[in-house]
Formats: sequence, C-alpha cells, structure tokens
Amino acid sequence: MAELKNYLALDLGAESGRAILGTIEDGRLALAEVHRFANIPVSLPDGLHWDIQHLWSEIRTGIGLSAVRAPLASLGLDTWGVDFALLDKDGTLLGDPHHYRDTRTDGMLEEAFRRIPREAIFAQTGIQFMQLNTLYQLLSMVVTKDPQLEVAQTFLTIPDLFNYWLSGKITCEFTNATTTQCFNPLSRSWAFPLLETLGIPTYIFPSICEPGTSLGSLLSPIASETGVGSIPVIAPACHDTGSAVAAVPANQADFAWLSSGTWSILGAEVREPTLSAKALAYNFTNEGGVCGTWRLSKNITGLWLVQECKREWNLPYDQITHLAAAAKPFLAVIDPDSTLFLHPGHMPEKIRKFCEDTGQTVPMTRGEIVRVALESLALKYRFVLERLEELAGRRLEPLHIFGGGVRNCLLDQFSADATGRMVIAGPVEATAIGNILMQAIMMGDLDSLQDARQLVRHSFGIEEYHPGLGDGWESAYQKLKSFLLP
Repeated sequence: MAELKNYLALDLGAESGRAILGTIEDGRLALAEVHRFANIPVSLPDGLHWDIQHLWSEIRTGIGLSAVRAPLASLGLDTWGVDFALLDKDGTLLGDPHHYRDTRTDGMLEEAFRRIPREAIFAQTGIQFMQLNTLYQLLSMVVTKDPQLEVAQTFLTIPDLFNYWLSGKITCEFTNATTTQCFNPLSRSWAFPLLETLGIPTYIFPSICEPGTSLGSLLSPIASETGVGSIPVIAPACHDTGSAVAAVPANQADFAWLSSGTWSILGAEVREPTLSAKALAYNFTNEGGVCGTWRLSKNITGLWLVQECKREWNLPYDQITHLAAAAKPFLAVIDPDSTLFLHPGHMPEKIRKFCEDTGQTVPMTRGEIVRVALESLALKYRFVLERLEELAGRRLEPLHIFGGGVRNCLLDQFSADATGRMVIAGPVEATAIGNILMQAIMMGDLDSLQDARQLVRHSFGIEEYHPGLGDGWESAYQKLKSFLLP
C-alpha cells in the first residue's frame, strides 16, 4: 500500500456537512477537513424543510476545494436517514424535502395502525417505530392528498438524490433504504404489500444497489466546474451510521457500538435480521450494514437535548459541559425519548417540565439541566444495551462510542459508569472514515472489512473509559425504569 491514494468523503449530518479528504499511504489513513458548512433547516408555510439547494451548492464547493488539494481517486457521499425527495417524470425535484422533525407526521403512527396492525408492519420491515420514519411521512402525504405525491414518478432518499445529481444514476443505496420502514429485510426488496395497503404508490421506488457500488463517473458539467476531472462516484454506506459502524476499530466480534451525535444509536453487528416478537416488543430496528452485515440497533434521542439548550443559551459546548460537570449529580431523571423533546424549541423548559410532571426535583441552573440530560442519556444506554444483549444472546463488551459526541468526555465517562462496561471512544470522524474505507474496498485498495478496521486501529487514537464507583447510578436507573416499564 505504498502508493498514495486520495478519497473524498462528503459527509452530511443533521447539524453540519463536511468534505473530508482521506489519504491512504504506507498502511495509514490520514484525514484533512477541506470544507465544513452549516445545515440549517428552513421553516416555510407548509412546514420544516431541508435547504437542499444550499447543501448542493456546498457539496460542489467541497469537491472543488478538494480538487485543489490533491488528485482524487473517487468520491462518496453519506447523510442521515429517513428523509427523501420526489422527482417528476423529467427527473426534476418536486420541492425542498421535508425535515424529519416536521409536525406533519403527528398522529401518523396511529393512522397506520388503523389500516394495518403494528405486528404486520414489523414483520414486513423489522424497523423501530418512530413517527419520523419515511413510511409515516409518505402516509401523511396520502392522508392529505399531497399533490406532489400524486405527480411523483421517483422516490430517492437524500443521499440518493445527491448521487443522482452527481452521477446521473437513479438508484437507492441499500443501507439508507433500510432506514425507511418501506423495505423488507427478508426479501431484500421494497415492502410493496405494506405500501399498497397504506395507499403509497409503489411505482415510485427505484432499484436498490449495494454499499460499495460504483455509480459511474462524475457528470462532466460538475467535473468541469469543480476541476476534479472524471472520477468514480461510489455509493459507500450512504446512511451515515452504516458508514460509521464500518469504521469501528474492533478486533473482536462481541462488541456493542454507539453512534453519538444529534441522535444516539446503540446496536450490535449481526449476520441476519432479528424479527422476533421480543424485538418488536423492545422496538428495535434492523438496518443494513456493509459487507453482508446487519445493524440490530435502537435509536435514542442523543445530544439533540444539549444542542437545543446550547441554541437557546448561545454558549459554547465546552462551557456547557463544564457547568454540567460541576452540578449536583442525580437530581432527576428524564426519558430522553419522550415525545416532549421531539420538536425544536424551549428545551430547558421542557426538561424542567418533565421533572415537575414526574414529581422529581426540578433542575434550575444551566449546569443542573444539562447534567440531568447527560446522566439520563447514559442511563437510557444501559436500558437499551441490556435488551440488545438479550436479543443478541450474548454479553457485548466493550462499548465502542464514535461520532461527534465522543468529544463530550463527561458523557463518555457517564456511559461507562451507567452501563458497567469499558467504553472505547473514537474515532470522532467515524462516518467520514467508514465512507472512505468503503471507497477504498471498491477501488481494490483494501481487501476486506477486517483490513479496513485494522487500518483504523493503526491510524487513529482512541480513549478508554472504565466504570467508576460513583454512588447513585443504580437508584437513578431504577427511577428511569419506572418511567419506561409498565
């Protein structure tokens, strides 16, 4: 691997996007952030939308800046899941895609269950029930007779839309398709019987491609505009968590992983989807992974709680974390996944309200509010991990934490304390790394997922956190369970 290779990862998250250049040389991967940009939703009269034109402009800027830095072997793009775009018969975008936190899905879970039992939906999709899922976004369009759905000819998830604009190829990448709750993990195809029952047109869903597929060369107008030339556009794992799990620096099979960011997603890597009655009862999800794997996991509201507090207070993250570290522990416990916290705005007041409504001490200072949020997140990790181990049939250790939330060392330590597991934290840019690794596998520069993970271990530093002996975690956990269990 002496030859120097440069890969471009276009990594779009719910808060920001990045163009990250990855260089593989002499058995190591080095990263350089070439471009970073904000991802700010836009509130319009018909709801909350992604500013898709802004994101597309920033993607092209990132490609151009990367071309100035180094010759590229290929590029790949990943984003968040569930959201989607609709195209007309000419391949033209029908409006800016809605944001998954838009209120149009309020009541849609109940509407779906009136049309088809919950058990039947899970049997056909194996996906965790959340009102933000693609399935319920589409159902809301059916219920309101949205004219866009009536004229649409093509459905594309967000990364598939950008890949179409980059390569001209219309397809849905496997890992992101599995997040929609419109996909059958057993047949590995769209869940057409379910979609038909809910009145969702099935003709809009395109073919599905595997992670690591080459979509062809970058379209010539973009290649010319950016100066990058004719390079392959590769679909890595286009779902950001799918890419991130590919970058876990694990050297054993029985590990748990936690993607820490706006969302926390806790799971295990498995070879087959789990569609048992217990998986349904625990509301777990089966999403596609890379190289023949599946991700048995559960979404948990993550640092969204802190991000919303930060937005209201206009304080830097390090100051907020310092205040939380100095605050009194175990004042109260919240369920981070309460619907109270789903929509933007007034997060500190919402946290206080949850505590007041449940008869607990109400946190008053900023430090107390954030500490309650962080402790509760760590406790929810324990709750989910215990059920994950039950489904997987084995103890899962260590707990690998990756993503932007790794920078919150206080939450990393709380996670070790609450779960009683050693935590291995890092790498921070796991999504971009996994994106690059899948490109390198496709281009023949890495032979396997095991080789890719070994490259991560050799290239990036990690931190270990060991469970402490702090009092209060067990009683706090029992309090959380009283909110969650009948």
